[in-house]
Amino acid sequence: MPSVTWGVVQGKKEKLVNRVIICDYLKGLGIIPDELESVELPSTVEVMKERIEFLQRMGLTIDDINEYPLMLGCSVRKNIIPVLGYLEKIGISRSKLGEFVKSYPQVLHASVVVELQPVIKFLRGLDVERQDIGFVLQKYPELLGFKLEGTMSTSVAYLVSIGVCPRDIGPMVTQYPYLLGMRVGTMIKPLVDYLVSLGLPKKIVARMLEKRPYVLGYDLQETVKPNVDCLISFGIRREALASIVAQYPLILGLPLKAKLSSQQYFFNLKLKIDPERFARVIEKMPQIVSLKQNVIMKPVQFLLERAIPSEDAAMMVVKCPQLLALRAPLMKNSYYFFKSEMGRPLKELVEFPEYFTYSLESRIKPRYEMLKSKGIRSSLNWFLNCSDKRFEERLEGDYIESESLGPSFCMGGKLDLPGCEILSDEEDKSDDEDEVLFRRTVSL
Repeated sequence: MPSVTWGVVQGKKEKLVNRVIICDYLKGLGIIPDELESVELPSTVEVMKERIEFLQRMGLTIDDINEYPLMLGCSVRKNIIPVLGYLEKIGISRSKLGEFVKSYPQVLHASVVVELQPVIKFLRGLDVERQDIGFVLQKYPELLGFKLEGTMSTSVAYLVSIGVCPRDIGPMVTQYPYLLGMRVGTMIKPLVDYLVSLGLPKKIVARMLEKRPYVLGYDLQETVKPNVDCLISFGIRREALASIVAQYPLILGLPLKAKLSSQQYFFNLKLKIDPERFARVIEKMPQIVSLKQNVIMKPVQFLLERAIPSEDAAMMVVKCPQLLALRAPLMKNSYYFFKSEMGRPLKELVEFPEYFTYSLESRIKPRYEMLKSKGIRSSLNWFLNCSDKRFEERLEGDYIESESLGPSFCMGGKLDLPGCEILSDEEDKSDDEDEVLFRRTVSL
């Protein structure tokens, strides 16, 4: 009679033989089975063949399987199909499931109920829109492997603590989901502290991150600090750094030295603007570093073709760098009205180049007609450089007061590049002292 342990021993021997047969089969396909020693494999070659063919139908190659051979330990019916079905349900199209698994094959081991659903619920709790869930996960699939009580929660809590509006966390995650994987102590907080040290209040940093969360991805030591040092080396004043960053946060992550060197040389050669005045241009409009040189030349060429001396054209650019982002056709219309209807000398344009940045139809024409009807003659600055309410008060006054500084605009406002007219967001009406930095006085 066989002993009690006979069946157990025979079972182990049979499993070992089957494992050797399956490993030989994998080697024959070009799959290296070394990492599968501790993984429970199917009992027959037919089942393993089914798994491999299923993965190949998804678009995975033998090389992809070799990148993460542990996926061969997943059952098609118990693991792969339920996970893929859930991913498709939350917004990842079937045609992209293969790419998703390639980028994050560990998802095939996950439990839909225990691991995947809680992450999706967490994202929805952050106000990530349902239709954006698939987009977020395709950008950062590793989110599905994070623990809710870990990095994701602490990064969100810290951002809210510095003033980020909780309702904006969802849009931030949608735009830049990687922030959920960033450690507060080693990545987020050091960057925020450094920006504050440049003169940016935390409230302004919070507003900046709400609109441009990708700034959190800039490496502080390798990119941000070297770029700030680069700005200073090109003549930018330290007190202007906060203003520049608030206007154009992208400048912290650009290959800045090469861009500044190229633009400085171009301004000196073509526009006759020396390095010192070039630094003033960057302080007023840091987006200049990203403008293409052929785009810059179009408005300048327009001015030169109107018999404006090159020295005066350079002075106009230094005084109002926004000219360089305007479209020549719009400038042409404004110039035609200036010469034909207003009949003013070119000297006034040189003194007030901001004239070109105002809308011809909504500001210049209506206000000029009102002045004309009252028989008032004033400078361009006096009747353009004020709010509608202030303009009405000026028309009702018995005298023309002295000209004041230009209006303020919202720093970091929209700028269509290349070659579009300047567009700015509606000005913030808050009188909070911290908000003053987010607004800059310029003549527009």
